[in-house]
Amino acid sequence: MAWLSSWESFVKVVEAGSMAAAARRLDCTRAQISKQIGELERAFGVRLFERSTRRLSLTPSGEIFHQHALRALEAIQSTEIAVKNQGDAPRGLLRISASITFGRMYIAPLFPRIVARYPELSCELVLTDQLVDLVDDNIDLALRMTKAPPEDAVARKLVSLQRVIVGTPAYLASHGEPATPQQLAEHQCFSYLPTADGRIWRLQDRNGEEISVPVSSKFHFNSVDCVHDAVLGGHGLAILPTYVCRPELAQGRLQTILDDYQPITRLGQFLYACYTPSRSRVPKVRAFLAELASEFDPVPPWERPEPAGDRIDEAAR
Repeated sequence: MAWLSSWESFVKVVEAGSMAAAARRLDCTRAQISKQIGELERAFGVRLFERSTRRLSLTPSGEIFHQHALRALEAIQSTEIAVKNQGDAPRGLLRISASITFGRMYIAPLFPRIVARYPELSCELVLTDQLVDLVDDNIDLALRMTKAPPEDAVARKLVSLQRVIVGTPAYLASHGEPATPQQLAEHQCFSYLPTADGRIWRLQDRNGEEISVPVSSKFHFNSVDCVHDAVLGGHGLAILPTYVCRPELAQGRLQTILDDYQPITRLGQFLYACYTPSRSRVPKVRAFLAELASEFDPVPPWERPEPAGDRIDEAAR
């Protein structure tokens, strides 16, 4: 299958836009990529790219080859996965992707349990708040908080996510508790930095009407953990998911405000398990989906009451 490497290189050149960029992705030299493309063109007897000093563009023959190459490579990958995962026992390497905070809090603790249950299985957790490519990054299953799951993947809804506006009792006593959404403009309101609507909070009232409120703060973060810490430090207000702040709400260290309004974010209201169709019957993926269902259904861990012992220990501190 010596041809396979050339076909993969061709597809990467199309995706990256240049031979140099494709070489960086494939960890090889531009000369190697150029040689492979030349061999393909000689084998087919046609030019696959129009070359200029500024960019590469596909010829009509190149466009046809690109469509067929994508399908062929996907079929080969599906075949490899099926062969490597034959049988019912989960085995091999399972690569999971999740957002940094959620993955650290709720996905990493699952790994010791599942590898203890399946001795032939090993796991990798890729924590990132950026979207990963399930195919290019070789991800078996990605956990995504999104309004729109990817159309080219299987997306299984796992759990509903609630977000609330919170502040410390001391901050609210000192600065006053907002009685209306418009009064948020008088407070320092922390937003998660990468969001395009970070300077505008969108809320929905009980009648389904949306309200947009301009907000501001003197410092910003691209980390939910840092936003959480800033609020706990009494520096302002924030919209936080309850999976992050539920313990502090239960202990009274944080309190919610404007409870008649539901925050609306680009992340949506649900957590999805996303994977390519070729992995839907792979034992290791099925096993992890079962572990997720056991952990989050019917009640996710952050919604469960604290054990009595934990409450006693907290009160004793």
